[in-house]
Amino acid sequence: QVHLVESGGGLVQAGGSLRLSCVDFGHTGSRNPTGWFRQAPGKEREFVSSISRGTDSTSYLASVKGRFTISRDNAKNTVYLQMNSLKPEDTAVYYCAVSKRTDLPRNVEDMDYWGEGTLVIVSS
Repeated sequence: QVHLVESGGGLVQAGGSLRLSCVDFGHTGSRNPTGWFRQAPGKEREFVSSISRGTDSTSYLASVKGRFTISRDNAKNTVYLQMNSLKPEDTAVYYCAVSKRTDLPRNVEDMDYWGEGTLVIVSS
């Protein structure tokens, strides 16, 4: 059974960096296409980034491209999101999610399993 746990969130000043981690403690979904999503207060959950089963395909929200990098270590059942040059508008709860699809997911509806999220606050 897939069991996703995110970590690495926190409070950071604008321009700073954080690295989020998503561990699949169930060890069954970590090699599936995986995505990071975020939800700011009063807003809908939105796609941030996704990575394929391997590491050859990735996708990013336009506003984070060049600042965020998604990666995975299948041996550790972990997917990472390195976030650099953070902005106040990046403030949100960040969720990790796994898809049973074979292609690269980019929508909330594509995902089948979700973690509980980790809070990122970027101060100006």
